[in-house]
Amino acid sequence: MLRPLAADALLGMLFPFWQLVIAGCALAVLLLSLRRLRERGSSRMVRALLVTGTAIVGLAALGVLLDSWS
Repeated sequence: MLRPLAADALLGMLFPFWQLVIAGCALAVLLLSLRRLRERGSSRMVRALLVTGTAIVGLAALGVLLDSWS
C-alpha cells in the first residue's frame, strides 16, 4: 500500500525542495569535515571512516527493522 507523502497539495509540491535543501546542508557538512580530517592526518581519517561507516550501517539496519514492523 502506498502512503501519500503529503496530504496538502502545497506541501506536496514543496516536498522535493526540502529534500534538496537537506541534501545541500548534508553535502556542505561532509565537505567541511573531509577538509578538516585531511588536515589532521591519515590515522585519524581511517578511524573516522570506520566510525562513520559503522554508524551508516547501523542506521540502515535500524531503518530496515523499523520499516518491516510497520
